[in-house]
Amino acid sequence: MALEPESGRVARPGERVTMSHKHESLIRTLFHDPISGNIHWREVESLLHHVGANVEQLSGARIRVTLNGVEGILHRPHHSNTLDRSGVKHVREYLARARITPSLYETAAS
Repeated sequence: MALEPESGRVARPGERVTMSHKHESLIRTLFHDPISGNIHWREVESLLHHVGANVEQLSGARIRVTLNGVEGILHRPHHSNTLDRSGVKHVREYLARARITPSLYETAAS
């Protein structure tokens, strides 16, 4: 299941999910090996909002994200605007648990 960004409704399995090229590219980059060390946090936040995540600021650099019924805690980078490899891995793992993967959008585009 994925949220249809324009309408705010949940798309059914096999239904086309609208995703901008920028966000599709970011999802592929997040899940690509070797892990990139050049992903900007603002791009990740934009993606989270685009797919319909509820983002709540916690103390410090932590945020609570709820997407597709899956809750997780992510951390903004402390000394830069770019995620390091462990930060990218953490975002990747959260998105996979929330069922936001490149294959979801590649299948929808077919």
